[in-house]
Amino acid sequence: MKKSLKLAVAASVLATPAMAANLENPLYMPTSGEFYSKTTAGLMLKVADSSDAHIAKEHDGATEFPIWRVQEDLGIGITDRIAIRGAFQYTYDGDIDRQGMNHGRLGLIWRAIETSDDIVLDIYADAHLGGINKMRGSFDFTNKVFNYDNYSNGRWGVDAGVRFGKTWSKLTTSAFVEVLQTFGSSNNVIGISNPLLAAAGVPEEISVDLKSTTEVNFGLNAFYQLDDRWSFGAGFKYNHHADNGVKGLATDIDWITPASDGVKPRVESLIASLADMDDGFDEYIITLSAANQITDNVQVAVYGEYTFDDAHAQSQNGTDVKAEVGVRLNLRF
Repeated sequence: MKKSLKLAVAASVLATPAMAANLENPLYMPTSGEFYSKTTAGLMLKVADSSDAHIAKEHDGATEFPIWRVQEDLGIGITDRIAIRGAFQYTYDGDIDRQGMNHGRLGLIWRAIETSDDIVLDIYADAHLGGINKMRGSFDFTNKVFNYDNYSNGRWGVDAGVRFGKTWSKLTTSAFVEVLQTFGSSNNVIGISNPLLAAAGVPEEISVDLKSTTEVNFGLNAFYQLDDRWSFGAGFKYNHHADNGVKGLATDIDWITPASDGVKPRVESLIASLADMDDGFDEYIITLSAANQITDNVQVAVYGEYTFDDAHAQSQNGTDVKAEVGVRLNLRF
């Protein structure tokens, strides 16, 4: 009897680290010197909503499929309570000829509180890497809309937030809230193709000074460790994407007269009308996942994600349907 009790206790002790190290756990934190990688490949379906911008482009109700998305999350433990981490996502949407990095951040996370009854509080700060690539696109003078070539906003910024939660045996619940502050810049290239503008001295490509923005995100997660192999997750996330705004032209234009006499005021009026672009949107994302621990260091997860959104009149990101399925490979060294 005593021998059986000792074996049970030993098995319990050995099982605890494996469960705690599950990379699908929303409170996962690498230990000192531990490196992790989470590589996600997703396939998305979108149906555009009836925003003014989509109607102007005759794209309202249009289906975009397939949209390919690849994300890499990685990090390394500096101590058992401090880690460096990064996340990078690339999207390709052939239906609207739009592709590029749509998400990037790199920073530090600190486990500020960890109690004996498995309550934790993490504080983190990340550099927002929207400035790695210029925002690129072209302005359609016929429909008065901007056609995007990539997903970058061209702005650098800072993400700061807190993550907290508690584990009850096999169940972990958590929440996070964060603020993203981006810094206005002219890191963009806008194609202009118009004979009147060219005659007035406007170059074929210009850049504008974009305003800074403040955005807020928060989320809730539940995670259940069924046994040492299988685990399941569910989550809800809210993302607020602020309206963009143009402060003015960043490109110096050598206006040619008399051709510019009637064109210059129209250009200045157009720039002024973009002070508030009314292109913000809010996302409400629901996620479900299941994961299998193949070895101590290799895990495979499948997930499904559905997004409800509420887009402003000039947003080109609003949808009637937005669904994604995918697979994730998690590695730990």
